[in-house]
Amino acid sequence: MTLEVQIEKKLADFTLDVRFRADKEPLSVLGASGAGKTMLLRSIAGLERPDRGQITLNRRTLFDSERRVQVPARERRVGILFQNYALLPHRTVAENIAFGLERLSSSERATRIEELLVRTHLAGLEGRYPGQISGGEQQRAALARALAIEPEALLLDEPLSALDTHLRSRLEAQLQETFASYRRPTLVVTHNIEEAYRLGERLLVLSRGRVAAFGDKKEVFQHPPSVEVGRLTGCKNFSRARAVSAGVLEALDWGCRLRVEAVPVRPPAHVGIRAHYIEFLESSPASSGTENVFPCWLTRASETPFRITLYLRLHEPPRNAEDFHVQAEVFKEKWQRFRDRPFPWHVRFSPESLMALPE
Repeated sequence: MTLEVQIEKKLADFTLDVRFRADKEPLSVLGASGAGKTMLLRSIAGLERPDRGQITLNRRTLFDSERRVQVPARERRVGILFQNYALLPHRTVAENIAFGLERLSSSERATRIEELLVRTHLAGLEGRYPGQISGGEQQRAALARALAIEPEALLLDEPLSALDTHLRSRLEAQLQETFASYRRPTLVVTHNIEEAYRLGERLLVLSRGRVAAFGDKKEVFQHPPSVEVGRLTGCKNFSRARAVSAGVLEALDWGCRLRVEAVPVRPPAHVGIRAHYIEFLESSPASSGTENVFPCWLTRASETPFRITLYLRLHEPPRNAEDFHVQAEVFKEKWQRFRDRPFPWHVRFSPESLMALPE
């Protein structure tokens, strides 16, 4: 089964202009707030009309501007899970799930509801109203309703954003379980990088309505095509750069030369490294080799329950709390091993971890 989208729609600040294809592997749609993610889902679902283009689902045309085809939302066989659940408050869980199943006989409808209650771990709650169940249960009820029509495509708009950490983890497991058996085009819209990576096998990055990157999630994360995509996928460290020789760049903002493993076809304009890829040497630089190894001083640190973010200045001590070159992230147990060592510490930027990026 395949969903093919090629649409344009003029919005207030930019034009939504996307082209992509999704199949049985879930596709995460990542982008900043206001990038056009929700409008994309609403256009596929038939809740908004694009200005031009085509949308096809399993070779069935849902929208075609030239042929003036606009299949109504109720006939598209597309399930959508809204960010705010959109459950009907005056209907029970079972009645919400049954919404849209009027064409089935009463016995078929009862069987479908029972199957979905079990599948989404809601058995025993079918007679309750949305206000009588938790946020996670409401979200699972909304998922069950989206699946009830046996959709040919499933669209999820920020499905985890309104939940606390515990409920988010439980619903994420529920979604992964659902995707494993669903095996039809599924789009998961999120602005959370880690959720995008865990829930999708492929990744589409939107920036002001346009596709900034599209492909296998590992490839997009490891080799972003631009600084913008690098930032949207969580990279915090970038420097302007110029090529010095084959495989060697000068990082202008970091004041050093770096050997890199992968160089883009176009001349590199920036070099980047993700915070968790920065290595701290536990022995002297002489015994570890000197390639991409630099002395550093700690400017400041930021602590979370499990990790430490270290703001580092290379080559010389910092002048103030904002005087740093890069951010590094380490787990606390590693931090305990070197936190009390005298400065300078030494860090290494491995060539395979560096990202050389064109303009």
